[in-house]
Amino acid sequence: MPIITLTTDFGLKDHFAGAVKGAIYSEMPEVTLVDISHNVSPFHITEAAYIIQNAYRNFPKGTIHIIGIDSERNPENKHIAVKLDGHYFVCANNGIMSMITRTIMPEELVEINIHDRIKTNFTELDVFVQVACHIARGGKLGVIGKPIQEIKAITGIMPVISSEQKQIIGNVIYVDNYGNVITNITRRLFEDVGKGRSFIIQAKRAHFKQIHQHYSDAINFDLEKTKREEDGKKIALFNSSGYLELAIYKSNPSTVGSASTLFGLDYRDTISVNFE
Repeated sequence: MPIITLTTDFGLKDHFAGAVKGAIYSEMPEVTLVDISHNVSPFHITEAAYIIQNAYRNFPKGTIHIIGIDSERNPENKHIAVKLDGHYFVCANNGIMSMITRTIMPEELVEINIHDRIKTNFTELDVFVQVACHIARGGKLGVIGKPIQEIKAITGIMPVISSEQKQIIGNVIYVDNYGNVITNITRRLFEDVGKGRSFIIQAKRAHFKQIHQHYSDAINFDLEKTKREEDGKKIALFNSSGYLELAIYKSNPSTVGSASTLFGLDYRDTISVNFE
């Protein structure tokens, strides 16, 4: 039974997400539909790229992923279908796929060219649904598009390493539901540059000299609960996706605050790691 996932910036108030699901079920009643997220910030390509990069690999091979972010077609924003790592992705060629393709080469890549057969002003409902259902039926990518060689990259979010290998300058690429701040500095890059040296992570008014393995590692559970430093405890760690994350223990952005609010950090803000 085919699986189709949906990642969009539609939100949950409007009819858009439901309309897409209805159109897919009309085409393929037996399909399994999974919502990855409909709460991506509007037109936020990097946020969507981070979410899909870390969600898709948990699905079975052959899953088809519709990504509806900034997908209105125009001369500078064409539509693509990609087979990569055994999965299929249907989206705009606007950089969303570039975080995945940095480490995994596409097996097949086409620019979708069926638009002249479909009258639409709602791309995700019409073109993307038709393409996803075509793939789910076992159809070939060559039937719905022409082969291309390159995927557009998201520019300006790669970390910079100083010539002396003493500093990594990164950026915030995502703020999660807890207000935790995720940077574009990976564990692999940190270890390759740092080579075990002491370090200081600087993020505006927050500084870190230690990286934990788990959120709770920052808490001394040998102390009685009344004597522990828990509320507002700041934490640096590599998250489950392998990215350097700055967090507050058991944070809540709407009450006690979070890493984003308390450190004053948001998308694209600079994070530096200085090695001794």
